[in-house]
Amino acid sequence: MTQSSSKFLISVCVMVALVALPFFADMLGQPALTSLATRVLIYGIAAASLNFVLGFGGMVSFGHAAFFGVGGYVVGILYQHYASGEPLFGFLPGTNQLLVTLPAAVLISGAVAAVIGALSLRTSGVQFIMITLAFAQMLFFFFVSLKAYGGDDGLIIRRANEVPGLNMRDKQTIYYVCLVAAIVFFALLSKLVNSRFGYVIAGLRQSEQRMAAIGLSAYRYKLVAFVISGMGAGLAGALMANFMRFASPDMLHWTKSGELMVMVILGGVGTVFGPLIGAGTFIVLESLLASWTENWQLGLGLILLFVVLYTQGGVQALLERVFGRRS
Repeated sequence: MTQSSSKFLISVCVMVALVALPFFADMLGQPALTSLATRVLIYGIAAASLNFVLGFGGMVSFGHAAFFGVGGYVVGILYQHYASGEPLFGFLPGTNQLLVTLPAAVLISGAVAAVIGALSLRTSGVQFIMITLAFAQMLFFFFVSLKAYGGDDGLIIRRANEVPGLNMRDKQTIYYVCLVAAIVFFALLSKLVNSRFGYVIAGLRQSEQRMAAIGLSAYRYKLVAFVISGMGAGLAGALMANFMRFASPDMLHWTKSGELMVMVILGGVGTVFGPLIGAGTFIVLESLLASWTENWQLGLGLILLFVVLYTQGGVQALLERVFGRRS
């Protein structure tokens, strides 16, 4: 069997397993597995968004939770104004329609990423890391100060956004909505990574001077990549707000950015599907270790140390070697 045929077969098997997962979860009497898988899909999108600038573009952003949280708050704020009937800014009506709130979350997160990226990308290295972290913390404290939207307590979304013809109160339905969103997102990400734009971003990671020598503007390309990455994180945040029916400043905290980075490292930096695998690994380990001890972070840290030192590319690289595939 050729490598392409093997990849196609594995992709089909994974897709079938993901579609059938809620049914098997109910058959096994473990409906919580569906909620666990939904979280994996959402965090997989967020981690892959970070990995686009981190792994492919070489931009170590430690403030990606800002876009994740903004996406969640867009959903929450629009729902609150829909429920109260009071227009946002006095003229924008609120809404509870997912086909409206999801694009709005993506666009607003992209706009925030454009502002932060336009300033942050004038630096590099440690300065870039610290500036992205600083902007994320500024937004964190901004939403903490918004008492009209819950302040430190967060914003309750009493019902998930509606989709015509779907029962969004059902956790299985939300799982399938997130699955469709993840499929579309990763399909677009794969196309983007393998496009001319993706090759330019990879080239900038290796040598900005060489790319500048052939007439390409490093700043412009990196800014576009940063905006796309922020839009992906905003999509994940909007999905999470619908899944949890809650948006809080914790979504923007620097620890959330750290979690996303751990997922990327666990799965495999610079791979398309590695962050999804990393998200699954992180969430499963968190659930298992937390059930054994309250000091579960220590166990997770030791496992992360092992992955970094010995897998040579994260869990995805380890799986490829186990199944005899080339990385």
